[in-house]
Amino acid sequence: MMTNSLLRRTPLFLALSLTSALAWAADPIDQTDPRHTEPKTLDAVEVKATPLADTAESLARPVEVLAGEKLDEAKANSLGETVSKLPGVQSSYFGPGVGRPIIRGFDGARVQVLSDGLGSGDVSTVSVDHAVTLEPFLADQIEVLKGPATLLYGSGAIGGAVNVVDGRVPESAPDEPFQGRAELRADSVNDGRTGMLRLDGGTGNGLVFHFDGLHRETDDYEIPGFAESARQLAEEGETPDPSTRGILSNSAVRTDSAALGVSWVGERGFFGGGYSLYSTRYGVPGHSHEHGEEHEGEEGEEAHEEEGPVHIVMDQRRAEARAGLNDIGPFKSLRARVARTEYTHTEFEGEEVGTVFDNDSTEGRVELVHQPFGGFEGAFGLQWAQRDFKAIGDEAFVPASKSRDAGLFWIGQRQFGDVKLELGARHDQNKIDIDESTAIGPDRDFDTTSVSAALKWDISDAFHLSFGLDRAQRSPTAEELYSNGLHVATGSVELGQPGLDAETANRAELGLHWHLGALKLGASLYHVRYDDFIYLADTGVEEHDGPVRLWTQDDARFNGAEGEADWNFAENGSGSWNLRIFGDVVRAELTGSGTRPVDFSVPHGDHTHDYSIELARGGNLPRIAPWRVGGELRWERGPLRASLGAVRYAEQDRVAQFESETPGYTLVDAHLAWHGDTSGGNAWEVFVDGSNLLDKEARAHTSFLKDVAPLPGRNVGAGVRIFF
Repeated sequence: MMTNSLLRRTPLFLALSLTSALAWAADPIDQTDPRHTEPKTLDAVEVKATPLADTAESLARPVEVLAGEKLDEAKANSLGETVSKLPGVQSSYFGPGVGRPIIRGFDGARVQVLSDGLGSGDVSTVSVDHAVTLEPFLADQIEVLKGPATLLYGSGAIGGAVNVVDGRVPESAPDEPFQGRAELRADSVNDGRTGMLRLDGGTGNGLVFHFDGLHRETDDYEIPGFAESARQLAEEGETPDPSTRGILSNSAVRTDSAALGVSWVGERGFFGGGYSLYSTRYGVPGHSHEHGEEHEGEEGEEAHEEEGPVHIVMDQRRAEARAGLNDIGPFKSLRARVARTEYTHTEFEGEEVGTVFDNDSTEGRVELVHQPFGGFEGAFGLQWAQRDFKAIGDEAFVPASKSRDAGLFWIGQRQFGDVKLELGARHDQNKIDIDESTAIGPDRDFDTTSVSAALKWDISDAFHLSFGLDRAQRSPTAEELYSNGLHVATGSVELGQPGLDAETANRAELGLHWHLGALKLGASLYHVRYDDFIYLADTGVEEHDGPVRLWTQDDARFNGAEGEADWNFAENGSGSWNLRIFGDVVRAELTGSGTRPVDFSVPHGDHTHDYSIELARGGNLPRIAPWRVGGELRWERGPLRASLGAVRYAEQDRVAQFESETPGYTLVDAHLAWHGDTSGGNAWEVFVDGSNLLDKEARAHTSFLKDVAPLPGRNVGAGVRIFF
């Protein structure tokens, strides 16, 4: 029934099915194609996020890469969910349409999301209900830079960066004159249908092209019980309607994405351009809300009007140009890229338009890799960006602003025998001009400087130690400075502080990697001490039927550890057997003691309510991911591969002031795939994926919706991939 609906409702599926059938009919199956029988080592994949070409294993700074079969198995509706099983990486959650990466406890404006080295151009840092406009299903590889990436990508990467490599503007000729891949997928938990197609080719005279397209539709997803948590039901003294059990209403998603890129590639370089679009519509679960307006003469009372479910319609158009040239005198290479993004995001309350967000941005980047100088291989870089942002509507809690950023950096590396040294420095200037008619404070200018040093010591061929020291700075965002009103997505009043200063992070990290035959071990310990850490604090005050939260800053520290073991423990007639175990933990807390007085005002129509409170200077920071441990058993034999895994998320009882605890949960998943190659060089793969197979209720502590929107229940997904 679901497959018939898929074919009937989605024309893209018909085209992909025809392509698949032609590929299978063309040639008989041949399992000896070396492209698919040779083992793939992710550590050896070149990391594209740095201008100095290197592999994840060779870099002194911690980097994770998803590619190949591992990426195929991890792909999900959101970028955050796709990378969430990497050590030290979890995901935010605001329904199935929204999931942003959280790296070692850092998220939002501290984690930069990139499309082949340039910012995504969306407004996912403005509000937790805004989606990232990058599609994991279209990626060639996804790179996660853990720890400050400010040297490369500026203030917004103080907690790390995630780079999605999709090759939409080709920089080299493909291996074959014409190649591509396609995928059809159906999911049971939400009657989901996903189809994608990617084509890459060249004419032989230097002209290279790229095309990709994706369509996804899902209905409301199934959950093990009721949407509201037992804690919230008990607090409200309510009994849920039995008819609402098992489905999370208003959680449907529809997404379309497409791109076309053309380049000329010569012996010494390339130049090209591309155009892409991303359109999505998704519901915000748990947000049929009451919208209050205070009427004249009704002091202290509000008349409430029930609004319909909140859903979001987002549209982004992006034009991009890239160029590269090799062997330029004292420089090995020059790379330049620029992107112009036009983004519109409309929040509907029922059928009525609530708030419209417009964000037009331009970002450019130039990288010059120089010849060895003083023994150092290195690169200079210049990056600049401008953003014109405005929000229109009764509940636009952030005023219109224009942001201008410029940064200059150098990174270098040198080998001293068995020791590799990496150094870097960067200076940024950030300027925010605010719309005077809606501003609660003046324009702001910031200068930030970041420096870094890292060592990698190859004690032996099998054992490596790394050590890193960083000093990184981040300037406040317009949202942290100037928010001033009801934030419908989180059901809270959000207040900025125009006087916030830049925050400074000092980090130390020790890492080790040990390769002993079939066994690989890796572990990291890190400590980050923040001066003037900016965070969103609950005040304990309620207005507009929700909590009042205040952007404020204080000193903080983050302590954490992560580890991973990968053991290929058997290779015999039964197949290849591999066991992977990983875990991570982070503790984040304010370092002060006692309390400090805070005064603030909450807007209420044409007047304000004034408050004076005592805010704790110590204690835990809010919405920090709990510790977890996971394992996965993998098996491969001939054309078949399978895996069974589980991740235990601990109870989070180290909570901030006015924050509730979150129970722990265990998620079990499994994957099965049957792969075949054809004599003509094509390949196909039939797969079945299962997630939350025990159908457990799971609520992410990092989510503002944890008490009204649990994670999806049991899901079985199945489909076919073809490679040609």
